[in-house]
Amino acid sequence: MASLNVYSVLVVLFLTCGAVMAMKENYQIIKENNCETKMGLPCVLEAFTSIFNTGSISNMCCGELVVLGKVCHSALVKRTLENPVFKDLNPVTIIAKSIQTWNNCLALIDSPSPSA
Repeated sequence: MASLNVYSVLVVLFLTCGAVMAMKENYQIIKENNCETKMGLPCVLEAFTSIFNTGSISNMCCGELVVLGKVCHSALVKRTLENPVFKDLNPVTIIAKSIQTWNNCLALIDSPSPSA
């Protein structure tokens, strides 16, 4: 019985350490890549609204999002989800919307311009 309690404590400790490491990893990625300085505030707000609420993102802001890069985009979304203010949001839904926004912007930016 005592070994079961020790095992339970170790599992909880492992999971807690993993969550803390993931949080630290997102902050580290954001800091090392200067992620918070790569997009203008209006585009940050558009991207945020399209992912965490309902809204669309303009072509111009899609361009800024793609320049921001997928690593920064993912880390910023994950860090936002770690904020207690957003605890009631479904992380699976938010990550799916984040991926959809990224893919839509990437396709838009990568698509050739229509010729005149």
